[in-house]
Amino acid sequence: MLILPLLALYIHIPWCVRKCPYCDFNSHEEKTIPEKTYVAQLLADLEKDLPFVQGRKLHSIFFGGGTPSLFSVKSIGDILRGIKNRIDFEDDIEITLEANPGTAEAEKFAGFHAVGINRLSIGVQSFLPKHLDKLGRIHDSAQAKNAVVFAQDAGFERINIDLMHGLPDQNCTEAMADLQQAVSLGVTHISWYQLTIEPNTVFYQQRPPLPAEDDLWEIQQQGLAFLQENGFVQYEVSAFAKGNQRGRHNLNYWQFGDYLGIGAGAHGKITLPETQQIIRYSKTRLPRHYLERSDTFFAEKKCILNEALASEFLMNALRLKEGVDARLFAARTGFPVRSIDKQRQLLVQQGLLINDAQRLATTEHGFLFLNNVLAGFL
Repeated sequence: MLILPLLALYIHIPWCVRKCPYCDFNSHEEKTIPEKTYVAQLLADLEKDLPFVQGRKLHSIFFGGGTPSLFSVKSIGDILRGIKNRIDFEDDIEITLEANPGTAEAEKFAGFHAVGINRLSIGVQSFLPKHLDKLGRIHDSAQAKNAVVFAQDAGFERINIDLMHGLPDQNCTEAMADLQQAVSLGVTHISWYQLTIEPNTVFYQQRPPLPAEDDLWEIQQQGLAFLQENGFVQYEVSAFAKGNQRGRHNLNYWQFGDYLGIGAGAHGKITLPETQQIIRYSKTRLPRHYLERSDTFFAEKKCILNEALASEFLMNALRLKEGVDARLFAARTGFPVRSIDKQRQLLVQQGLLINDAQRLATTEHGFLFLNNVLAGFL
């Protein structure tokens, strides 16, 4: 039997000052952003998704983009008030907003904190000028550092920095310098991930010179050791946190929780216990088309097929370093965990999964070869 999981809300703000050459997200350059109209459409979109709430309170909210910090404090406040008028919040709700250092202002960050944002995710990517230039970022190293200071001065205790490694022509010394700078700023969470070249990006059409595999391995090993030495625990493939600072919104994704998605191109995943179904949906992608909608904002809505549920659950859950309680498999998919016993035992024999009937988790070796583990469940 499917059991209703926690409920989160993702809000997509699709505009940027400039599109980065590595970015494959639904983001668009726009000189004049129709903020007021878009806020109204977001709340109209949410209104149509209310049947999916099914009596739950919101566990987390995440403003992603694009660059949500381009929006005014008033607009972010209006969105949050509009949401709260429609859905109750859990007492300890996490509300994250992504911010670009190039649009960071001390007064604006203080305003975001005042209207209810309690976690900032700052897209630094690198502190070194030559890498910022190659990545097409609009900020410089000083602005990146200042953004963190602005956030701290505004009262934010939960701050994430996004950093990439494996950058064009990057060596291990440079990658470590980025991590050292991030740690020295006193943030509590670092998302540290390798640059990947995605289709429909400038880098895909004009591939830059990337580090050799041996160099990438050295960067990864030295970086993991450095973060651990400085009190950052790796709890997911690319997420590192101090103490209890793990990102609750993304944890909900990885534990196969439910989430509403509003905004141009936003995605959602919802459990329907009455019909024993799990659906995924996406909203109209282009901002111009989204702003014109009045009847429905859906671009696609479909049920996850039963034969795909196990692999979809595990594709998320096994990204967690500690894995998940085996009982969560049945609660999230509706199938008993014994239904994957054959695949589990084979992966245990190969040294990729831990031999524990009560837990679904990779071994240290399996975590390094996660794609191989997931292929074992297809």
